[in-house]
Amino acid sequence: MAVDQTVTGLTRLEDPYPHYAAWRAESPVLWDEPGNGWTVTGYEAVSAMLRDPRFGADREDIFFGHMDGERRNRFDYLARIQRAMMLFADPPLHTRLRGLVNRAFTPRVVAAMRETIQSVVDDLLDAVPPGGQMDVIRDLAYPLPTMVIARLLGVPAEDRDRLKAWSDDFAMFIGGGSRVPGVGERADASVREMASYLGAIVAARRVTPQIDLISTLLLAEERGDVLGDDELYATCILMLIAGHETTTNLIGNGVRALLDHPDERHRLIAGDVPMESAVEELLRFDSPVQVTSRRALADVAWDGQAIRTGQFVDLWLGAANRDPSRFPDPDDLLLGRPDNRHLAFGFGAHFCIGAPLARLEGTMAIGTLLRRFPELAHDEPGVPLVYADTTVFRALRRLPVRT
Repeated sequence: MAVDQTVTGLTRLEDPYPHYAAWRAESPVLWDEPGNGWTVTGYEAVSAMLRDPRFGADREDIFFGHMDGERRNRFDYLARIQRAMMLFADPPLHTRLRGLVNRAFTPRVVAAMRETIQSVVDDLLDAVPPGGQMDVIRDLAYPLPTMVIARLLGVPAEDRDRLKAWSDDFAMFIGGGSRVPGVGERADASVREMASYLGAIVAARRVTPQIDLISTLLLAEERGDVLGDDELYATCILMLIAGHETTTNLIGNGVRALLDHPDERHRLIAGDVPMESAVEELLRFDSPVQVTSRRALADVAWDGQAIRTGQFVDLWLGAANRDPSRFPDPDDLLLGRPDNRHLAFGFGAHFCIGAPLARLEGTMAIGTLLRRFPELAHDEPGVPLVYADTTVFRALRRLPVRT
């Protein structure tokens, strides 16, 4: 069966879940002839492949394999930085890089961010008048995680808009836009500018370390675990992207789901459901990242299918989180859903390293928003919402509301 994975068109981006259900009904593991790869939508298959060492994260050919030699050479630096990211790395590189970054996301470090996060949320919502209007994306979901990750990295808050613009260009490239004219050029230019910007901060931290991620990575050199420049810049760039993309989408998608399900929203406001439990269901219901990919490192027989060495598999997290064999009534939003082991943050060795921070930010942002504006409602009911033109990230462009 040929799988329709067209990324353009409002209907496709507005509600991809019927498409996922149709693919899954055909087969949880499906060959896509036009895409020359496998489409995996079943919960058991997705979760199993994410932790199976026969499927590797090194998938450079997805982004650069379609380019001719001359064009690929122009993106040599972009490819080098991407190659040095733990997101696209297998052991031992992935193990080493993740071990270093883990030190910035310990429970103690994340808990210490609570007061800062609450202060930022309060400041952002103080600017919104009761009975007025706001755009949840522009006024809350975008600035909050950008400010938090900038602080965690140790970059000046006033530079966050530049950092966001640069990282957005790279996110669009890895989010499925590598074949779109101009996207690769913008990503390459932005990665070069980010590396130059970070280079100046790294030089300053070598002289005067601070309590931030960049200083933590540099201190590893004193223990003999030297990071190359590409690895250092790649890790910081990945933290910038992952630090805001997932959380921005969690907040935006979560608020949208609550607006569309007033009964569940009222239960949450009344305290009938813990906010932490609600966030888990919001993550399952409309996952911030919809798909990730792996490359087969060996021939694999899977449910009667023959996956060959070198073939790519698209693991649809958003589809797995709506699999009725794992989640009863998967298309219903049930904020108190029991046994809610969703795959929104992935699974296995590449489980999202910033998940605890994203959960905390989402819990505090959505919880505070509902406490302060319990009558929150769509400001443009009936007007279709627009999502970013990518099937990887489930990212609302705007979410206008009345407070």
